[in-house]
Amino acid sequence: MQATPMLEKILSEVELVGRHLRVVRIVAENQPIGIMKLAELTGLPAHRVRYSLKVLEGQGYIQASPAGAMVTEAAKERMKTLDSEIDAIIALLETMREENGTNQ
Repeated sequence: MQATPMLEKILSEVELVGRHLRVVRIVAENQPIGIMKLAELTGLPAHRVRYSLKVLEGQGYIQASPAGAMVTEAAKERMKTLDSEIDAIIALLETMREENGTNQ
């Protein structure tokens, strides 16, 4: 998707968050899991998986173990409310679109 310059940064951030969410979901489903297996399951290069794991660990969602990455209790709790948080963001964007008069 090509965004206008005003929205390029937001689009980039949403794509990055989407990647992190995909990684944490796959870790939750396959834990403990190593970087190479995660790269295989996500179809992402290992360096991108490694970066996502680093970010997620820094935020307290992933913890390293000798057998591989595992989700934390905090991640399990946040995943329960994730859909409603995404719905709230979508609603905000729809309001912005309506206010701009481009709702079609």
